Amino acid sequence: MSEASIPARQSIFHEVLQPAVIVGALGYFVDIYDLILFNIVRRASLMEMGFVGDQLISRGIFLLNCQMVGMLVGGIIFGILGDRLGRVSLLFGSILLYSAANIANGFVHSVEAYAAWRFIAGVGLAGELGGSITLVSEVLSKEARGYGTMIVATVGVLGAVAGGLVADLVNWRTAYFIGGGLGLALLALRVSVVESGMFKQMNARTKVSRGNFFALFASWARVGKYLRCIFIGLPSWFVVGVLVSFSPEFAKALHIQGEIKAGSAVMFAYLGLAFGDFASGFLSQLLHSRKKVVLGFLLFTLAAIAAYFLAAGRSAAVFYATVFLLGIGIGYWAVFVTIAAEQFGTNIRATVATTVPNFVRGAVVPITLGFNYCKGWLGIIPGAIVIGLACILVALWALRGLEETHGKDLDYIEIV
Repeated sequence: MSEASIPARQSIFHEVLQPAVIVGALGYFVDIYDLILFNIVRRASLMEMGFVGDQLISRGIFLLNCQMVGMLVGGIIFGILGDRLGRVSLLFGSILLYSAANIANGFVHSVEAYAAWRFIAGVGLAGELGGSITLVSEVLSKEARGYGTMIVATVGVLGAVAGGLVADLVNWRTAYFIGGGLGLALLALRVSVVESGMFKQMNARTKVSRGNFFALFASWARVGKYLRCIFIGLPSWFVVGVLVSFSPEFAKALHIQGEIKAGSAVMFAYLGLAFGDFASGFLSQLLHSRKKVVLGFLLFTLAAIAAYFLAAGRSAAVFYATVFLLGIGIGYWAVFVTIAAEQFGTNIRATVATTVPNFVRGAVVPITLGFNYCKGWLGIIPGAIVIGLACILVALWALRGLEETHGKDLDYIEIV
């Protein structure tokens, strides 16, 4: 390494470690804790309400879908607000709403109330990641923004690990209270975060159309690019929404030796995801390519899915190891959201970066419904394989048609 490169690396390091990145990482940590907590406490909470057997799957899918539909709605609402009112306002409103909703979740005693609050929590949870990635992408230089989004995602996904540990130590209701309390505490740190300079410059131009969601559908080229951004993330929520969420049921069908807990599966998956997010973000900077990294991780995910189903009859430790590999495979999540943010101009960037990951999360609705349908006709394992392969193939097709955005100048406006 040359002496000249050392100061350059130190400069990037100091640039990355600023309030927008640190607070964004902590915010995403709480976001993921609250988002994944339902998957961890699903069985315990529903069993306390009197549900057993197949009802744990059917009611679990219903509640998960309520949360994800909420995220679809919230993604649009907070994305538009982010482009019209600012990135910081987006983050403040998002965390306030989902924190209050998760506290309320600790008081529910019926599936109806549970569903209502999971929907409201989903609306709030929708804004955190897209808002953080948009803000970090705009306040950092093009040389450093990949490292910034890498830190946000890597620290953030560890919230799921924290959720798994907390759920093992306390009652499921208390786990919801803790998540809501952490979110409210985080609001105090928001005051240290300044608004994006790109947004301020755009905001001064009164004639610029901002946060126009329908502008994404103004041309076939634009809507095609937008849909491709969504499709490359589908395998992530097939893994989380099906293989990890219902890991106890898959373990039973695979005759795994030993008990498999959903909370432990989530923890191992997100440990792998943290490792994958760090690796994918670092590799995208090293290789100067987002697309090559996503391609590699999609192929790794395909191999990990195969390993998951080939673990039949093995020990619980082997099964958890395959779940960890699945987490690594879908660890291109930060790069995926960064790609979406880099594809569009400043006036609709928050709308895109917020809606894209939430449309992917919302895709868990057709994914789980498709899985439930195929499970009825083919069985739980063949049904999951069919849906998983479909998600991988669609993602590979979508990735092929997107432009490479590493090093792209983001200071421009979309003509609406």
